[in-house]
Amino acid sequence: MGEERERATIVVFSGELDRALAAFNIATTAASMGMEVTMFFTFWGLNVVARERAGGSGRSPLQRMLGLMNRGGARRLRLSRLDMLGGGRAAMKSLMKKYRMPSLEEMISMARELGVRFIACTTSMALMGLEEGDFIPEVEEFAGAATYVEKAAGSKINLFI
Repeated sequence: MGEERERATIVVFSGELDRALAAFNIATTAASMGMEVTMFFTFWGLNVVARERAGGSGRSPLQRMLGLMNRGGARRLRLSRLDMLGGGRAAMKSLMKKYRMPSLEEMISMARELGVRFIACTTSMALMGLEEGDFIPEVEEFAGAATYVEKAAGSKINLFI
């Protein structure tokens, strides 16, 4: 019998660049330390792992309106503070490049290479009119809160970002 790995779970609720970077920094660090890591993307956090969309999608007018406001894509995320119509975001990305920090897109790829499991919340997807095809290929599972709670129950680290 093999030794069971310690687990970490992270709820990614925010769709803001700085918070997503923090979530992926912790996830990749924990995974590189040998932990089994699960990231559960819900509500605005779905934008972190959603493909870039041109406009609104969804069945109802309200879902289409949400789609227009949340067009998805890690490249489009704003800062939680001092975004200044994209100026703060551009400055942050410039500093990250200068100090050779990986971009969010690179961190997403690194996380998958390290075995981090990505789960998109099906309840939030239904609310926002999103479908499985609206997400990047790194998202391998679509499930509800019960799946997250099951993973979190056995986790040594459990974060809400």
